[in-house]
Amino acid sequence: MIDREHKLSVVRQARLLGFSRGSVYYSPRPVSDGDLAQMRRIDELHLEYPFAGSRMLQGLLKGEGLETGRLHVATLMKKMGIEAIYRRPNTSKPAPGHKIYPYLLRKLAVTRPNQVWAMDLTYSAPRPNRGGL
Repeated sequence: MIDREHKLSVVRQARLLGFSRGSVYYSPRPVSDGDLAQMRRIDELHLEYPFAGSRMLQGLLKGEGLETGRLHVATLMKKMGIEAIYRRPNTSKPAPGHKIYPYLLRKLAVTRPNQVWAMDLTYSAPRPNRGGL
């Protein structure tokens, strides 16, 4: 896209295309050999323990003698697109006995300013040594 031999400067070409000059010169660092070995092992462990998250995988790696931090394991998992498999809460079902309130604006056409107002009554418990909300 950007031609360094063109009569327009690189700065001008980047500005015309709508991105920064720094992104023209950016080249991503290659993944280190150590990280590749860890990624391979994390993938093997994930196939064995698909429910394991970064904490458990970090513990398993530590048991094998690979010292690495939990956040680094989480970063490598994100790079590989690996997620722990676990049951997530179903928040779509209302609780039994929960009252469903009618939506009063359903058939109302809002045609002018200040016709419809809204309010939020969120309660924030006062805590000692805290100022403001």
